[in-house]
Amino acid sequence: MLSLVIPVYRNEGSIPELLAVLQGLHQALAGALEVVFVVDGSPDRCHDLLREQLPHTGLDATLVLLTRNFGAFAAVRTGLAHARGEFFAVMAADLQEPPELVLRMQAVLARGETDVVVAERTLRHDPPWQRWQAQLFWWFYRRYVVPEMPPGGVDIFACNRAFRDALLGLEESRSSLIAQIFWLGFRRASVPYVRQPRRHGESAWTWRKKVAYLADSVFAFTDLPVRLLTRVGALGLLVATALAAVVLFGRLAGLISVPGYAMTLIAILFFGALNLLSLGIVGTYAWRAYENTKQRPQAVVLRVQRFESR
Repeated sequence: MLSLVIPVYRNEGSIPELLAVLQGLHQALAGALEVVFVVDGSPDRCHDLLREQLPHTGLDATLVLLTRNFGAFAAVRTGLAHARGEFFAVMAADLQEPPELVLRMQAVLARGETDVVVAERTLRHDPPWQRWQAQLFWWFYRRYVVPEMPPGGVDIFACNRAFRDALLGLEESRSSLIAQIFWLGFRRASVPYVRQPRRHGESAWTWRKKVAYLADSVFAFTDLPVRLLTRVGALGLLVATALAAVVLFGRLAGLISVPGYAMTLIAILFFGALNLLSLGIVGTYAWRAYENTKQRPQAVVLRVQRFESR
């Protein structure tokens, strides 16, 4: 049986079409489908609509409601923990991924030669400025975080039970679920697809969330900030040494008769800013290490309902 995990947040408009698509997948898989909806503190009527309509769809479904918005990755992990199948897949509720993508990933897993399948975006039907932002984001991600990441990025994946259990065993907070997939290794395959235009509502994937996601990935999977800080500090030391040599030469040659106020001020500002930057980066690592010692759950479930097929 395939367990399909769908995080739901501000997807009220796509719920009717989403349920129709899932009924089609249910038939294509001859009923061997379980759907786990995780409503991630959505402020609209997503939970009410699913609770009202799921009993009439004929789907084996689990409806999980979180106490607040914990984020898509926490919602996916919660859904995987509640899933009962032998294979697992993740699907977005906005229907920008074609439904047959789930069937293609399931077919690859069923061969028994792969533990995890990632869906690789080869083309986006998005506005030009959104495509440019995505290309820049994923270029940086590939360059500094996960070199194995496909150029178009990854949001959707499918896996077997062994990989699911290993993924749920990684309990650090403020991390990246997608980066964890690549970090775990296992036997991995990719399936290309074309991202479809969004038909309902607006994306909640704002620049603020993108920056936070990138920061979580950088601080959790690379020492880039520390290496960058070391290089900036070394460069600053070289600049300060060169300036000191110039001032000393001018003083000895009689070219400087009055102590340089501007030079002193610049030096204080430069090294003061460098010191604050250093404290900020080191403090970020210390804070994230402290967060992991709290061992708080990544999401809190308020209510779980199960719906059996008829």
